[in-house]
Amino acid sequence: MNTTTPQPQDSEIYRDKLATVDDKGKRVWIYPKKPKGRYYNWRMILSALLLAFLFATPFIKVNGDPFLLFNVIERKFILFGVLFMPQDFHLFVLAMLTMIVFIILFTVIFGRLFCGWVCPQTIFMEMVFRKIEYWIEGDANAQRKLNAGPWTTEKMVKKAAKQSIFFAIAVLVANTFLAYIIGVDKVIQIATEPVNQHLGGFVAMLLFSGAFYFVFSYMREQVCVAICPYGRLQGVLLDKNSIVIAYDYIRGEPRGKLTRENSAATKKIDTPLGDCIDCSLCVQVCPTGIDIRNGTQLECVNCTACIDACDEVMDKIERPRGLIRYDSANGIETKQKKIFTGRVIAYSAVLAVLVGVNIWLLGSRSDAEAVILRTPGMLFQETKEGHITNLYNYQVFNKTTQEMPISFKLTGIDGTIRPVGEIPVAAPGKMSEGAFFVDLKPELLTDRKTKITIEVYSGDIMVDKTTTSFLGPIK
Repeated sequence: MNTTTPQPQDSEIYRDKLATVDDKGKRVWIYPKKPKGRYYNWRMILSALLLAFLFATPFIKVNGDPFLLFNVIERKFILFGVLFMPQDFHLFVLAMLTMIVFIILFTVIFGRLFCGWVCPQTIFMEMVFRKIEYWIEGDANAQRKLNAGPWTTEKMVKKAAKQSIFFAIAVLVANTFLAYIIGVDKVIQIATEPVNQHLGGFVAMLLFSGAFYFVFSYMREQVCVAICPYGRLQGVLLDKNSIVIAYDYIRGEPRGKLTRENSAATKKIDTPLGDCIDCSLCVQVCPTGIDIRNGTQLECVNCTACIDACDEVMDKIERPRGLIRYDSANGIETKQKKIFTGRVIAYSAVLAVLVGVNIWLLGSRSDAEAVILRTPGMLFQETKEGHITNLYNYQVFNKTTQEMPISFKLTGIDGTIRPVGEIPVAAPGKMSEGAFFVDLKPELLTDRKTKITIEVYSGDIMVDKTTTSFLGPIK
């Protein structure tokens, strides 16, 4: 009987090296076998939806402005049609903290699920560039043979065609990402007008395109294996209850080649072999070159290719699917999944508080932010009518994408506001500034400094309210 000695479960020898680097430190090129199966089909559907969203969103506009914009150069951000200015920086910081806690919580529970299903690197590599490579050069064995062979006309044509398509897609992707930064109209303008009119933008396009081309034509899985910081977080975030792609070594070991004596057709239940027939298909389809049977590894991006490959083999040998599946270490050992551990509950509580604070701050966010201060160095004055007057400088930040006519109103005290000149209209995403006098009757002043509240209106809608001090005579 053909058997193999199972590797001890506590062995960590495989962690001493990477599948993409040989003993001399040179790059080992990965040729993953073309995957197929139910998980792969679901990933293709999700990837198609995400790619459609990515490429279509820059063309979606709300009131003439982009639906999404992340203009870090001008510090202008538009999320779902809502403009965010530097004055909203506290919201950005809180949102980032919430995202970090969410990533921690998500990884604690579901491991690197994001990488395999949603990460742009995986989607572009496996669902776009790799598919083109399969189409032009063939499956893994054909690619090896082509790369090892001499430079024939066929090889040159295939390589030139593949790299040309790769670069064309990289240009498209780069311009799309650039549209999220400067807007699609600006990108089209840079692309259609003479280069000398937009030299900086043209250089930025070339740099973006070159970076994307380099990543997907050469770096590939190295981004996930050695560069991506999220992958490194797994070592401190995962525990034995985290749901990951796992090999059921209890059911699969000891592994060995399938023979007539130990096949399901013989109905022999006393065979010493496990369900793993050591076909190595799970290794052949892995885009990072690991052997999932060794256990959870940082290089695993949870792409599910090994699950599909193993399930297909299990179907052929008439054994249950799920030898490789989504499960936890404790789930493999005890056959029970325990998700809501103390750590998960604690993270969830913190996340719920942060989400609540984010919702409250976003809900109470005003369309404008006003700063009204008494003019430095100016004392109070007395008008002909006997009123005490103070001069104030104001700055109103328009946080919307529409023009905003501004007016001011005293509240809680009887007085008048006299603008210096005309109060300008606040332009979209801009600051309007000017000055006005506040007149109060002397009998209303109870102290040297009196607190007054000024409401800022746009039409009939109050957009902000601020408190300042009014200087009067000593009583």
